[in-house]
Amino acid sequence: MARVFITGSTDGLGRAAAGLLIDQGHEVVLHARTRQRAASVAELAPRAAAVLIADLASAAETRALAGQVNDIGPMDAVVHNAGIYLEPSRAPTEEGHARTLAVNTLAPYLLTALIDRPGRLVYLSSGMHHGGNGSLRDIDWVRRPWNPAKAYSESKLHVTALALTLARAWPGVLSNAVDPGWVPTKMGGPGASDDLEMGYLTQTWLAVSTDPAAITSGGYWYHRQRQAPAAEASDPAFQDQLVGRLADLTGVTLL
Repeated sequence: MARVFITGSTDGLGRAAAGLLIDQGHEVVLHARTRQRAASVAELAPRAAAVLIADLASAAETRALAGQVNDIGPMDAVVHNAGIYLEPSRAPTEEGHARTLAVNTLAPYLLTALIDRPGRLVYLSSGMHHGGNGSLRDIDWVRRPWNPAKAYSESKLHVTALALTLARAWPGVLSNAVDPGWVPTKMGGPGASDDLEMGYLTQTWLAVSTDPAAITSGGYWYHRQRQAPAAEASDPAFQDQLVGRLADLTGVTLL
């Protein structure tokens, strides 16, 4: 059985993935933004390895979270599921970053850099990442007028590129990105038309399955089918520029 850490596992795709993996006998480490949010997984908590609490908008809390994960022991897989959508304003964090960038891009980057290297990495992307071109010119939205949809699209391009960067740079790790589709979660809303089950099943499949297709790296997946990501996400030059920008913003070197 595998030991798996899942960020954002109190509702939606993360909670569903955690519940399934626990039911299958895997050792799952849950994550909640606050203690109040942790209460929503009270029925899962007794069967989980741990419930860790950190607001991923905070670099300090994200760094502490990585340390708590390492204290538990090596992870077989880390699923970077947490994210926010369509923030109405830049909403700067304590460190001064746009909240969308902090949660959707900087937190996965920091956790990847600071958590002891697992066997598998899974990053939650979105089809909207195709609209994230040009995102490195003003990655933190300091000069541009705030655009919630564009900021979200850029953040998902970042994590898709990060997944593919690590597939290239860390050959001993299986690193993939997942587009769950437009699914009826709190984020997607009740009118979402895609299959929620296939969204989280793709995450868990990439995290623990021994199917030949699941033990590949560098994929962008939708409903267990490999798709073509945005050209920038696969471009080594863009990947290197992105990782360099994130190192500058966080003070943490990944590669």
